[in-house]
Amino acid sequence: MTHPAIDLINPQDGSLITRLPEQGEAGVAAAVVAAEACFAAHSKAPVHQRVAWLKAAAVALQAAAEEFAQIIREDVGKPIRVARGEVKRGVEFIEACAAFLPQLGGEVLALDATAMGAGNFGFTRHVPYGVVAGITPFNAPINLLVQKVAPAIAAGNAIVVKPAPAGTRTAQRLAEMFRAAGWPEGLFSVVSGDRITAAALVSHPGVRAVSFTGSTSGGEALARAAGAKKFVAELGSNAANIVLADADVADAAKKIAGAGFEASGQQCISAQRVLVARTVLPAFLEAFVAAAKALKVGRADDATSDLGPMVTEAAAKRVMALCEDAIARGARYALEPKRDGATVSPGILIDLPFQARLWCEEVFGPVAVVVPFDDIDEALKLANDSDFGLQGAVFTRDLGAAFRFAEDFDIGALWVNQASRFRLDMYPFGGVKQSGVGREGVRYAIEELCQIKFIGIKA
Repeated sequence: MTHPAIDLINPQDGSLITRLPEQGEAGVAAAVVAAEACFAAHSKAPVHQRVAWLKAAAVALQAAAEEFAQIIREDVGKPIRVARGEVKRGVEFIEACAAFLPQLGGEVLALDATAMGAGNFGFTRHVPYGVVAGITPFNAPINLLVQKVAPAIAAGNAIVVKPAPAGTRTAQRLAEMFRAAGWPEGLFSVVSGDRITAAALVSHPGVRAVSFTGSTSGGEALARAAGAKKFVAELGSNAANIVLADADVADAAKKIAGAGFEASGQQCISAQRVLVARTVLPAFLEAFVAAAKALKVGRADDATSDLGPMVTEAAAKRVMALCEDAIARGARYALEPKRDGATVSPGILIDLPFQARLWCEEVFGPVAVVVPFDDIDEALKLANDSDFGLQGAVFTRDLGAAFRFAEDFDIGALWVNQASRFRLDMYPFGGVKQSGVGREGVRYAIEELCQIKFIGIKA
C-alpha cells in the first residue's frame, strides 16, 4: 500500500526542505529482516567489539558536529547555539556508554539461603533482546536518538529507529555515518514516516523490545500496538518548580526562566507550573518577568538567540490556544506571549483557574503559569495535582524541606536548587503516573535494553 509523503517544512521560513516517504509495513519489514540478520551474525560480539563500535561512533559524530547542528537548526528551528550543545552532549553520551559497558556484569546468588539450594551454584547474566525499536521525537534529534541507539548497541542488540519527521534527516545521516565508521549493515537503521510506520515497527513480531519518547497519548497507542513485549516509555509532563520562602529568589527566577522558555519550551521537563510561596511572590514575579524578557527571541541561525521558531506553525498556534483558554477562564498575563508565524515569545500567566488546560495539559511551548501557596502542604498538593510525574524542582535553603519534597513529591526525579530542565546522563531518568515507565541514563538505559538470564549449576 502506498501512503502519502510527509512534507518536512522549515519552521523559520515555511519553505519545503524535503518530502519523506511513509515507509509503512513494507519498509519496516525490510529493516527488521536486515536487523535480525545482523543480530544473528554479531550476537556473540564481545564487549571490546561493542566498545570499539561506540568509540568509533563518537569520533564520527564529533567530526561532523557542525553538520548535524545545522540540520537540527534547519529542520527543528532550534537556535544554533543550543543545537551545537545538543550534538556535544550526544558525543559525550556515546562515550559514556562505551566507558560503562565493561562494568555491566551479573551477580552470584546465594542459593543456599534455602535448604533445597544447598550444593547449587547460581549466577545471572545480561543478554540482549535481539532487535529493538526506537521511536524518537523531534525536539532533540541527536540527543534523544543516541539515548536509544548507544544503549541498544551496548547491550548487544540491533536497533531500528523511527524518528519524528523533523528528526528524520538527522537520524538517516547518523546511521549512514556510523556505517562508514565500521558499524555492520543492519546494526542501526532508520525508517521514515509517522504514525503508520511507528505502529508497524513496534508491532512487528521480529521486534522484541521498544524504547519510546513522545507524548502520553502516542505512547499509550504504541504500547497497545506493541502487545506483550518490553516497552520503555518516556512520556509527557507539565513540570512543577516550587520556590519556598527561604529560597534565593533571584537565582530561582533566572533558572526557571531558562528552563521554561529556552529552545521555545519544547522539552518534556521544561518548567511549566511555577509554585511560589505567597510571601515572596511579588519579588519572584518581578525577577521572573525580567529574566524572561532578557532572553533573546530571534532567528535559529543567530548564535545569540535563546528562542527560535517552534517546530511548526501549528505547534505555535496550539500554544496560543492554550493561553487563550486560560485567559477566557479568568487568568491574566504577567508577560503576554506574541506569535509571529512559528515563533512564540515567552508568556507568563497568573491567577490561573485549575480547570484551565494550561494547568492540566502539557504546553510544550514557551509558556509558564505562576501560582502562589501558603505552606509546604499546599505546595505539595498543588505539585502533585497532575496526571504527570516526570521531573520537578524545589528551591530552598532548608534541608528538612528538601527532604520533605524528596519523600512526598510524586515524580521520577527531583532537583533541589536546579530547575526542572536540568538533566545529567548518569542518573536514572524517567517518570511515574502518565509520564512513563522505565529509566534512561547511561547505565539504566543499557540495563533496560537487556534481559536478565539466570544459570543454575548443581555442584
